[in-house]
Amino acid sequence: MLQILPQMDIEVLEQAMRDQIQDYRSRGLKMFASSSFQTHSLPMLHLISRIDNTIPVFFINTGFHFPETQKFRDEITASFGLEFIDVKSPVPKSVQRDSEGRFYFTSDPDYCCFMNKTQPMKAAMMDYDVWINGIRKDQNANRSGMQKEESTPEGKLRYHPMLEWNSKMIYAYRKKHNLPEHPLEAKGYFSVGCEPCTRKFDTTNNRDGRWFGMKKTECGLHTDLVQK
Repeated sequence: MLQILPQMDIEVLEQAMRDQIQDYRSRGLKMFASSSFQTHSLPMLHLISRIDNTIPVFFINTGFHFPETQKFRDEITASFGLEFIDVKSPVPKSVQRDSEGRFYFTSDPDYCCFMNKTQPMKAAMMDYDVWINGIRKDQNANRSGMQKEESTPEGKLRYHPMLEWNSKMIYAYRKKHNLPEHPLEAKGYFSVGCEPCTRKFDTTNNRDGRWFGMKKTECGLHTDLVQK
């Protein structure tokens, strides 16, 4: 059973994030954040907007997102006063097909994620020192072993301010600040990624709706872009 931290502990984690970002800034480190703009992404984005809204937010635009996600992204960045930057693959969709003419998300989803997520993120982060992202320990086994700070293979710093949060805390923060939910959540999509690889799935692990039926739980951002 997940440990549900009291409200005071949420406030402690909020302050810890504020202190850490201020420390990075005082050391002259250049930061960016990344977000998939799902419902559970909003507390981190809201906190960034209150701490330092000059930190740009990268959105990995694979070209396969639900239209609802892109609309929600635009609404949230406008509402929170954030700057988002589209990160796109340099590989055109016309060559993202296998020998039978199928998009790689049908035949080799790992390669599709590499081309459309991992590779463009790796290139985009080279101008920055610190990558702020919202992974949580309760999301899967890989993330449960992460630390608040990790390094990328290139020596960039990863900062995970939401690592100790859980879904109950996310809900409590959203309720406190009257934050909306992703429009597809009401339709049964509790973890929203690219449209071809996302389905409705009502289980205790919301990410089971991602890459359903495949031996895959990560896109590569939090496996390939972390120092082993």
